[in-house]
Amino acid sequence: MTSFNSRKRRRILSSKDIVDTASWYCTTVLVALILLCIFRESSMLHQNHESNLVLYKRPYCDEIYVVGEGETLHTISDKCDDPFIVENNPHIHDPDDVFPGLVIQITPSRHHN
Repeated sequence: MTSFNSRKRRRILSSKDIVDTASWYCTTVLVALILLCIFRESSMLHQNHESNLVLYKRPYCDEIYVVGEGETLHTISDKCDDPFIVENNPHIHDPDDVFPGLVIQITPSRHHN
């Protein structure tokens, strides 16, 4: 009877050892994947540092823009990089008469060449 209990205990211990080892391997792989993702993202941000700065400074504006609360043509011009908003929107007779909901056409300056 003692030999049966001894074998059973060894089998339980070896199963427990296998589970412990497997959990350590899984933990190690998970930590490695997390670190890999973090380093990959940071290296991608530093690859094109200048172009990323341009993207962060100038948000993309659709060709058709709806004026929001508190916006002026000047703020929209800066935001969307379009210095010719009044020229491209003949329905705007007074640049100071801009109201929320007004629909305007945006043409970023890089397209004005």
